[in-house]
Amino acid sequence: MKRILTQAQKELAQFRRDRLTLALAFILPLMTLFIFGFAIRLEAKNIALIVQDFDRTHLSQTYTERLYVTNQFVPVQWSGLDPLRDGIERGIAQAAVIIPPKFSADVEAGRSTNVQVLIDGTDVNNARVIKNSIQAFTNAFIQDEGLLRSSPKLVAKIRLWFNPGRQESLYIVPGVFGVILAVYPSLLAALAMAREKEQGTILQTYASNISAAELLLGKCLAYFLIAIGQAIVVIGIGAAIWQLRFVGDPTPFLFGGALFLLASVIFGLLIGVRTGNRSVAVQAVATAGFLLALLLSGFIYPLSNIPFPLSLVSSVVPARYFIELSRDAFVRGAGWTGVWAAPVCLAAIAFVLFNIARRILGRMQLPG
Repeated sequence: MKRILTQAQKELAQFRRDRLTLALAFILPLMTLFIFGFAIRLEAKNIALIVQDFDRTHLSQTYTERLYVTNQFVPVQWSGLDPLRDGIERGIAQAAVIIPPKFSADVEAGRSTNVQVLIDGTDVNNARVIKNSIQAFTNAFIQDEGLLRSSPKLVAKIRLWFNPGRQESLYIVPGVFGVILAVYPSLLAALAMAREKEQGTILQTYASNISAAELLLGKCLAYFLIAIGQAIVVIGIGAAIWQLRFVGDPTPFLFGGALFLLASVIFGLLIGVRTGNRSVAVQAVATAGFLLALLLSGFIYPLSNIPFPLSLVSSVVPARYFIELSRDAFVRGAGWTGVWAAPVCLAAIAFVLFNIARRILGRMQLPG
């Protein structure tokens, strides 16, 4: 135990002396938090929309005005007679609504009528959002205006749980915590290990009587403490800016978060053990750590949408389980009954990563 503590003290002393590493530990994570937290938006807003009204009646004008009042669409200025050629194809608008000449008369008489909607399908997800929004608005408009000849027998009354205000920050920011804490603690640990190999100081360790497990535990303890500091700064500032609050029992998040930080640090040490210099270590963490945490953790894309066999890879991405814990702590509030499996998986991943790094490092040491 004394050797482990001595190794940890040495790592912390080197960390304090390196101003660049200090900036890497705290300034870059905060920059990432602000960029991701403010820039990523999943709900389409301010969609440029053209409305071509051939009816020009009170009902058609009311339809147009209320369509823009939804605050999801914004009117655009366009020239010409063809909204497809003069608006969508030129990139001025993302969609166009064409109201037919007898729109008002057909609706009031209860006859079938069509409102033509042209959508730019370049962005498939955005096109789906536009389609569903205009369709839902049209149905609601007809009902609100009392133009239905007969009331439907069954009406679906929808209520949103956990996030009734549809605040994207409640979904994005807890996920950003996972991405940041998956990358930067790993990066610091990988650089620390790769620096010793690059400078040759690791040879003294190989020739000493300290075991591979003791060396790794000492470094792991030092950078685990640094990772806790990073987590406090990032989560504290993020919660203050976006007004996040715990909505249930915070202990699964705290316990699982500690295991996640441990797994993140051990992953960085494993990268450092396998690489020969700091440049390769940075590239390895950026590729294996950042991309996996960004794309296969459920941060942006639902896990159910990840195809096989990438779905198998996502099951060993630590950020996946921390994001689940984070969103439960700040949004759902289910507690241990809902997320008990996440800490178990994080502990298993940390254990496996540590043993792989220990065996690799042990083969490099001289036999005692």
